Amino acid sequence: MYRGRFAPSPTGPLHAGSLVAALASWLDARAHGGVWLLRIEDVDTPRCVPGAERLILQQLAACGLVADEPPWRQSERGPAYADALQQLVAAGRAYPCACTRRDIDKALAARGVVHERFAERVYPGTCRGGLHGRPARAWRLRADGRVRWVDRRLGEAVQDVGAEVGDFVLKRADGLWAYQLAVVVDDAAQGITDVVRGEDLADNTPRQILLQHALGLPRPRYLHTPLVLGDDGHKLSKQNGAQALDLADPLAALRAAGAVLGLPPLAAEDVHDWLAAAVPAWAGIIAAFDERLRKRP
Repeated sequence: MYRGRFAPSPTGPLHAGSLVAALASWLDARAHGGVWLLRIEDVDTPRCVPGAERLILQQLAACGLVADEPPWRQSERGPAYADALQQLVAAGRAYPCACTRRDIDKALAARGVVHERFAERVYPGTCRGGLHGRPARAWRLRADGRVRWVDRRLGEAVQDVGAEVGDFVLKRADGLWAYQLAVVVDDAAQGITDVVRGEDLADNTPRQILLQHALGLPRPRYLHTPLVLGDDGHKLSKQNGAQALDLADPLAALRAAGAVLGLPPLAAEDVHDWLAAAVPAWAGIIAAFDERLRKRP
């Protein structure tokens, strides 16, 4: 059975880009006759804003998007992440790291690599051979090999994770669990079959596939949705000052999100009528995605 999810971080209210991802994941679940879940990704506790979770739930409800099961919270899932890390350590796939960000930048600079804004900081593997007396700060996954996967919208993709990302963090120097480990463990525990999320997260997919393989977990299908861009041309986000979603007219907000997803104008008098019309419209869009994938060389 199809099981999808929307996983917001409670670092502030939803914005227009958040609603696009939430709507797409809800529509995809409904178009497949499946279940839609909500996961609060509050593992990065210092960035979480008091009251944000409650506000996010209210915003979703105003748009008619209500989860089929009680929400999960990553802040309550620490023991599961610890078990996964120990499994990786026992298998020789994870190792402790003593490097600071400055250490990494210095090691990269020594190779003639200058870190650019928004670019991936490729870990040079300094601690792969041991800490050499330095105290451990974080834990990393040995990221070897190329990963090939197919996105339902974007098509086939390949990434050499070791060369393009390097060994990535599983547990941070501040003791918090890293996003990559938490999302993989939780997707498996919730039985998620399909991940529908923003296109900005597509480059996380190969890392998560590596972790799924290392932990013996199933791989969901992936669909990455178009992004809403800010005035500066970058993804609309809380970090670049995205305004809270204006829900004075929830129907108008849904229409705008639907337009980003490629939905046609839909006749509706209220939110529930619009969502009812949007489900078959989305089914037609994803059918076209599937047909294109079937025809690929």
